[in-house]
Amino acid sequence: MTGHPRPMPEFPDDSVGLVTPQTAHFDDPLTLACGMTLPAYDLTYETYGTLNAERNNAVLICHALSGHHHAAGYHDDERKPGWWDAHIGPGKSIDTNRFFVVSLNNLGGCHGSTGPASINPETGRLWGPEFPMVTVGDWVHSQARLADRLGIERFAAVVGGSLGGMQVLQWTLTYPERIANAVVIAATPKLSAQNIAFNEVARQAIRSDPDYHGGWYAEHGTAPRRGLKLARMVGHITYLSEDAMGSKFGRDLRTNDLNFGYDVEFQVESYLRYQGDTFSSAFDANTYLLMTKALDYFDPAAAHGGDLARALAPAVCPFLVVSFTSDWRFPPSRSRELTDALIHAGKPVSYVNIDSPHGHDAFLLPDPRYQAVFAAFMSRAARDLGLAEETT
Repeated sequence: MTGHPRPMPEFPDDSVGLVTPQTAHFDDPLTLACGMTLPAYDLTYETYGTLNAERNNAVLICHALSGHHHAAGYHDDERKPGWWDAHIGPGKSIDTNRFFVVSLNNLGGCHGSTGPASINPETGRLWGPEFPMVTVGDWVHSQARLADRLGIERFAAVVGGSLGGMQVLQWTLTYPERIANAVVIAATPKLSAQNIAFNEVARQAIRSDPDYHGGWYAEHGTAPRRGLKLARMVGHITYLSEDAMGSKFGRDLRTNDLNFGYDVEFQVESYLRYQGDTFSSAFDANTYLLMTKALDYFDPAAAHGGDLARALAPAVCPFLVVSFTSDWRFPPSRSRELTDALIHAGKPVSYVNIDSPHGHDAFLLPDPRYQAVFAAFMSRAARDLGLAEETT
């Protein structure tokens, strides 16, 4: 069959353009914090920019709860760029003219890395609910192995927001000699009781769905989409601020009249149902359970009698800590708690609280002050490492 070749799509000048995911396979067993061992596993990742000859310009991107490896650029036939495209690319905060960026899908994920929807080599069936519990520490160990595979001894920076920020913090404690700079955005050193409660409501919504089948739903040819939809709706409410929801939807009706029933009447109801439907069709329920548990378990100070400053003793690199005024999921007070502990521990830290109406989701969005602070920190990191404006 012959025909005209499809023209290459045009991308914005500040985009990394068309990207192709890669997969690294590891045969070395990975012992997990829960006591179980993964005999082998895959990690799916993307890279942007060029690794320089000194291999000292790499930046690791750690994703949040529902994130994945596709942080920037475009996949083939895709109109929407990666989830952090606003901050990664030529001339952006993480400038790919200077930095080589690595973004991966964590273990337990559902976008290519080994997780509950993968085959358990010991049984020949899907892992399903038998996939072992993973922690932030387990992710960091696997990320370090990926760095070894790529020939990266030390990252110029490790960067992440929300659950990704927890991974950054863990990097500074587990591999302090392998991280030159840390950027912790809209994160917390441990979840509050309220946050754990939100996660439990989401898990119960999934586990009580009749189509969950104890986690073996794939073998029944179904999926707990109703439960996952509800979990996402609850989570999405916590990611937005009251002001953002009010300005976007208010009490606007879809039609001019009340229908005095339980169908969708308000625009905000329609929005939440759409978000839930979209997410439940694209994300794995067992992965969602795993990710929320990893959030719950994270607490580096627990092994130090609750003393966060003592827990931070191993860290040696400069930190940038960023919070957002309207984020009530991980409020500025939690970022200040981390900043104060870093100061008390004698660590170099810069902290900024960005005035934003967008709630927790603000860390994903472009904002002039946020971008300026982020870019300034990364530029200083590049200068300190002697990185040129363009790598070759």
